[in-house]
Amino acid sequence: MLKRISMLVVAGLAAATLSACGSSGGGSGSGGGGDDAITMGFSQVGAESGWRTANTKSVQESAKTAGITLKFSDAQQKQENQIKAIRSYIQQKVDVIAFSPVVESGWDTVLKEAKNAKIPVILTDRAVDSKDTSLYKTFLGSDFVEEGRKAGKWLVEQYKDAKDPVNIVELQGTTGSAPANDRKAGFQEIIGADPKFKVIASQTGDFTRAKGKEVMEAFLKANPDIDVLYAHNDDMGLGAIEAIEGAGKVPGKDIKIITVDAVHDGMQALADGKINYIVECSPLLGPQLMDLAKKVVKGESVPPRVVTEETTFTQEQAKTALPDRKY
Repeated sequence: MLKRISMLVVAGLAAATLSACGSSGGGSGSGGGGDDAITMGFSQVGAESGWRTANTKSVQESAKTAGITLKFSDAQQKQENQIKAIRSYIQQKVDVIAFSPVVESGWDTVLKEAKNAKIPVILTDRAVDSKDTSLYKTFLGSDFVEEGRKAGKWLVEQYKDAKDPVNIVELQGTTGSAPANDRKAGFQEIIGADPKFKVIASQTGDFTRAKGKEVMEAFLKANPDIDVLYAHNDDMGLGAIEAIEGAGKVPGKDIKIITVDAVHDGMQALADGKINYIVECSPLLGPQLMDLAKKVVKGESVPPRVVTEETTFTQEQAKTALPDRKY
């Protein structure tokens, strides 16, 4: 009888062990657990703009609502900080890693480490240029090339009857980042079909208001005849407005301004007539990210690319949208 009881105890322990192993979900690390016990490691680019602040808030609030434990790190726009954070998450055996890459290149090694640890990775907002797409489960974010195209199409329409050259200056985002590369490419694809559109200066403003002002001041000194400014985000455009006003010119009139993002400050400047056109890039990715996280931890299939739905704003449309703007 005693021998039979011992065998039953051993069998019960074995069953419990098997059950615990199975609860880690598809592809999660040994931090394991279904929806009620998911831990996400999230590495943010930084806090360089109003858009990024809104994005961080969306991720943090959505994790809380979804019951997901969030381990958050701010990379301060440095790739090495993100790589350290991802390795720390691997060591902590989180269930899923999500991050918005500072730049596109140089991720294969650390992403292979995550894959070897069986921790799924989700890219948010920005892509990587790795040829091995098995290193991440999905990429959630905007189509930056299309954003550049939208900016270009508006500009072409505005100057469709112009005969003289249209001199454009461009404030690029962080060098090597996906939005900077793609917004430039999409814009150039559209305006490049008409030789009257000339980009006479193009330089990074690091997505910050201060740098946008600094670079625009240099543009104005070097190029007295600027017709259009294309800024890769609102914050750089807002900084450029300060420089334009400081030079005695009227933003929105003497120099037409196109920006990307549609954060509150940018929309206000648009409504005030200082910006002429904004292409939206929504930062509110949190709810979609948490849904994807739950699915990949369970081992469910998800689309390799999830594109956020966005629009564009004219000055009149900004006035209508501003009262209900969430960011």
